[in-house]
Order: sequence, then C-alpha cells, then structure tokens
Amino acid sequence: MERPAQTIFYSLEKAIKSYRQFAQRNLADNGFSVTIDQGLILSLIQDNPGITQQQIAVRAFKDHASVTRIIENLVSRDFLKRDFHRDDRRRFELSVTASGTETLLQMEKTVVGNRTKALEGISAYEIETLKNLLERITQNCK
Repeated sequence: MERPAQTIFYSLEKAIKSYRQFAQRNLADNGFSVTIDQGLILSLIQDNPGITQQQIAVRAFKDHASVTRIIENLVSRDFLKRDFHRDDRRRFELSVTASGTETLLQMEKTVVGNRTKALEGISAYEIETLKNLLERITQNCK
C-alpha cells in the first residue's frame, strides 16, 4: 500500500492548504478582517438571494454548525442582515449589508491576485485538464 504522502490525495490536500494559507495571509496583509470562508459565504448569499443555510453548507463544503457560526459572526460584525422568513418563521432570510457588499468589492482585487499567482505558469489547457480529472474523481466517489 502506498504511503499517504505518496498519493494524489495527499498532493491535493497539500495544494489546497497551501493556497488557503497563502490567500488568507494576503487578505490579512491587505487589511481585510474576514476569512476566506466568511468571504465565500458572503459571496454565496449575495449571488443567491433566498439561499438557505443548508444550501450554503453544501456549496461551501462546510457542516451546518460551521455555517451557523460564520453567519453569526458576520451578522454581529454588520456584514450580514438576518430577518425572519416572511412565509416560515422557523427560517431566516439572509442579505448582505452595505458594509458586506463594500468589503466584497474591495476584496476582489486581492482574491483575483491570489488566484492569478497560484496558477502562474499553468496553461489554460492544463487547468481545464485538471478540472476534468477532479470532476471525474468526484463522480467516481458518488
């Protein structure tokens, strides 16, 4: 049996962790006080009005408890507004505040720069090939 460090999955995890650390450091260095996960959740809510917390958890690859904690943090910092759902008082309707929208806009340059740097020297063909391979792995695991 292969040692874990010799598998493709180890390499994938290492690349993801390296990118997240790099990207988070750049966000902090540019004065942003939000995490990558907080930014992702803000962006998901902004781009998908009416999205539920369960849908956010699925799209952000997070468990429901983590999403709840992140949302609580974003509400307390005035990046998100939470209101009772008009048809179902057990649910909440989430919306990005003006402060949250402004933060996402300001972060965009840094986020694009992070992605560009991480993909430096990798061709469009290689990126497309990698995406296809990762999608095949995903399908194999379903």
